[in-house]
Amino acid sequence: MRTVLTQAAIEKLPNPAKTEEHRDIRLKGLVLRVTPSGVKSFYCEYARGKRIWLGRADALGLAEARESARAILSEVYRGLDPIEERKPKREVPTFRAFLDGDYATWAKANQRAHKQNLNRLATAFKHLLDKRLDAVTGLDVERWRAGEIERGLSLETINRDISSIKAAFNRAVDWELIGTNPLTKVKKSRTDDCLKVRFLSDDEEARLRAALDDREERRRAERDSANRWRSERGYVLLSSLRQLAFTDHVKPLVLLSINTGCRRGELFDLTWENVNLDRRILTVTGATAKSRRTRHIPLNREATAVLLGWRAQAETTEGLVFVNDAGQRFDRVNFSWRRLLKDAGITGFRWHDMRHHFASRLVMGGVDLNTVRELLGHSDYAMTLRYAHLAPEHKLKAVEVLDRKAPLAAAA
Repeated sequence: MRTVLTQAAIEKLPNPAKTEEHRDIRLKGLVLRVTPSGVKSFYCEYARGKRIWLGRADALGLAEARESARAILSEVYRGLDPIEERKPKREVPTFRAFLDGDYATWAKANQRAHKQNLNRLATAFKHLLDKRLDAVTGLDVERWRAGEIERGLSLETINRDISSIKAAFNRAVDWELIGTNPLTKVKKSRTDDCLKVRFLSDDEEARLRAALDDREERRRAERDSANRWRSERGYVLLSSLRQLAFTDHVKPLVLLSINTGCRRGELFDLTWENVNLDRRILTVTGATAKSRRTRHIPLNREATAVLLGWRAQAETTEGLVFVNDAGQRFDRVNFSWRRLLKDAGITGFRWHDMRHHFASRLVMGGVDLNTVRELLGHSDYAMTLRYAHLAPEHKLKAVEVLDRKAPLAAAA
C-alpha cells in the first residue's frame, strides 16, 4: 500500500496477519516491509523485481533510510546497477599476469603451438605487460603498429600479432575479467592476398635431390672409413649403412614433405598406426593437425617407396615413424636442413616451403583448387587461392566464353 511514512507511524504499526509492504509517497522506491513477527525493514526498490535491503527499522531511522534510498536511486539515474556496483570487484590483472596465468592454462589445453604463441605475445607487446587489462587501449596497439612498420616488420607478421592479442583479450572478456575488448576496433593492415609462393624450380628440385643422394653417400663412406679404422685396431665394427635404404631420417622426411604436403610437425607426430601402405594412405589425425581436422593423404609411388624402405630398417613398427637417437619425438632438423640447402645452392627456401612446392606442382599439373585444399587440410578456401595464379589456363577458359563467331555479313 502507498502511504506517507513517518517515524511515529512506523513505530505504531501493529503486527499484520501476513507480510505487508508500505510504499512511501514522499520518496518513490522507499518500501517498509512488516512481517507477522513484527520485524520492520526498509528496502529501496529501484526497478521491477530489483530491490536493496537498507536495514531494520529498529536500527535505522526513517531519515537515514530516505537518505540511503536517494543515494541508490541517484546511481540508477546515472545508468548504474546498484546491485552490480555493490558486488565484490574482481581485481583486473596485468597483461603479464594474465598471460602467465589463466591464459597460459587455456592455451596449453587449446593451442598446439601455445609456447610459441605465448612467447610471441610477451615479446611483441612487451611494453604492455605491466599494464592492467582494462588500461590497455586501441591507441597503444596502433602506436606499436606504427613503430613496427617503421622498423621494417612485415605487415603479415604485424597482422598475426594483432590477431593474437585481440584473441587474448576476447578470452579475458569471456572470463569476465574485463567488460569489453578495448581492441575490437583495431583492424589488420591491408596486405596483398596474392603473395608470391616460393616453390622449387625443376633445376632446384634436381639439385636438392642430388644433395640428398650425396649426403647419403657421404654418410655411408664415413661409416665405411670408421669401420676400417676399427678393424685395424681390433674394435667391434659398427653396422654397415650400405644395406639400408636411408642412413638417417633427413632424406625420408624431405621426400615425404615434397610428396604429401605434410607440415613438419605433422610428420614428427606421424605414427605407424596412421600409415596404411596396403591402401597407400597416410592419415593426419585431428590431434596433430593444425586445423584440428583429420585428413587422409593418398601416397604416390615415391612416398610409398620411402615409407616401405624406412619401415624395413626401423627397429619397431609401433609408435612414432620418426624418432631421434633417444627414441623420442623430433623437434627440429634445422642444422641438417641448412647444410642441405647450402650444398644444393638453394636460397630463400624454408622447410615449410616444401608444402607450397607440393601444392604448386599439383595446381600446375591441372589439379583443381578444392582437391588441393583438401590435401593440404586448409579450413579456409582463401588459403588455397594463393596458388590460383599457377593455373592461368582456367582463367583463359573463363574469358573464352565471351568469344563469338564473326557475323555472316562480316564474313562475306
